[in-house]
Amino acid sequence: MPQPTVEEAPASARLGPYRRLFARPGTRAFTAGNLIARLPVGMFGVSAVVMIAGSRGSYALAGAVTATGLAATALAGPWVARLVDRYGQARVAVPATVTAVLGGLALLLCVRLGAPDWTLFAAYAATATTPNIGGMSRARWAHLLRDDPAALHTANSFEQAADELCFMLGPVLASFLTGTLFPEAGTLAGAGLLLAGMLLFTAQRATEPPPRARSKAASPLRTRGIPPLLACFVATGAVFGSMEVVTIAYADAQGHRSAAGAVLALQAAGSCAAGLLYGARKPDGPADRRLPWCLLAMAALMSLPLLAACTAGSLWALAAALLAAGMATAPTMVTAMTLVQDRTPEDRLNEGMSLVVTALLTGIAGGSAAGGWAAEHTSPATAFAAPVAAAGTALLINSAANGVRWSWSLRRTACRNSRQTH
Repeated sequence: MPQPTVEEAPASARLGPYRRLFARPGTRAFTAGNLIARLPVGMFGVSAVVMIAGSRGSYALAGAVTATGLAATALAGPWVARLVDRYGQARVAVPATVTAVLGGLALLLCVRLGAPDWTLFAAYAATATTPNIGGMSRARWAHLLRDDPAALHTANSFEQAADELCFMLGPVLASFLTGTLFPEAGTLAGAGLLLAGMLLFTAQRATEPPPRARSKAASPLRTRGIPPLLACFVATGAVFGSMEVVTIAYADAQGHRSAAGAVLALQAAGSCAAGLLYGARKPDGPADRRLPWCLLAMAALMSLPLLAACTAGSLWALAAALLAAGMATAPTMVTAMTLVQDRTPEDRLNEGMSLVVTALLTGIAGGSAAGGWAAEHTSPATAFAAPVAAAGTALLINSAANGVRWSWSLRRTACRNSRQTH
């Protein structure tokens, strides 16, 4: 029987990986809602700082309020995700989003009306109920592509690129709105986009994973292989947090503090581009074998900003180094997230991915503190050693976990062989 020619092959087989991904029914609609709802995640922090600092004249108060919101999100996120797993995305995400939007509007009113400082903390803490829209989108892909690992790899890569894009554009949009219109404009726009995007996303019921009965599976925190991955995410978050603070300090020392945002955006741009390229390639081997190489590449590339700052002493050289350093971020995150999906019980998938966000936020907070200390007590240039150390720590954690896993596997094999011999 003659083989089909290229012209006779199915049309889907001739499409690129991303076109094949979005050729599936319903995927474009829920992705559109996902992107609209995800953009405000990068807007709320900047908008709150500008709004509070402009009204109360205190960046310390603004920073404390936003830090409280991050801490509340880290605590509340896994609980909201557990409810999503149990009752379904639409039933939980919509009321949780409405609560978060009301919290943002309450913060706006408290600032506008001159309410006591404690009300700002209470109002902003209510935004912690914002569902992990990226995790819910990944859960949909995992449900739709459970029998197609290559397509799931592409989907996870796209989601990571979307994360980078939204974190890059969100602060820019928030700064533009608060600077050209009025201080509350960023918060208002973010609240509207979040609610509209979530309503569009949850309206796509055909692609929603079915709710699960109360899970009898162990929490992801007690699932074999998950705790070391979360520790890696903490260290990776420390890379992000320290790099941001140190870059701002370096740009300030160079007399170009206003350019710090654009320089940091290049790191996100490098990660976004690398994520899309990584998703277009067929994965080489299982994720647990790819992760050590990704972490090694991240540790190596994170040394480029340190080298540029200590030798060239130029903000432009640092910008190029950050663009290159960012290219290791997305492949690392995609591979680690794939392992989380593989190892997390299916009926606790949203909870597992929400724990990743908690781990990243924890690392970002710790990395910001470490980067600030290094910039103040050493120098803005040598402080770039902080993200290098964090990336190296992630590599060491993974290496130690792999050593324990292989040791356990060898021990089980030896015991099984011994029983067979006797």
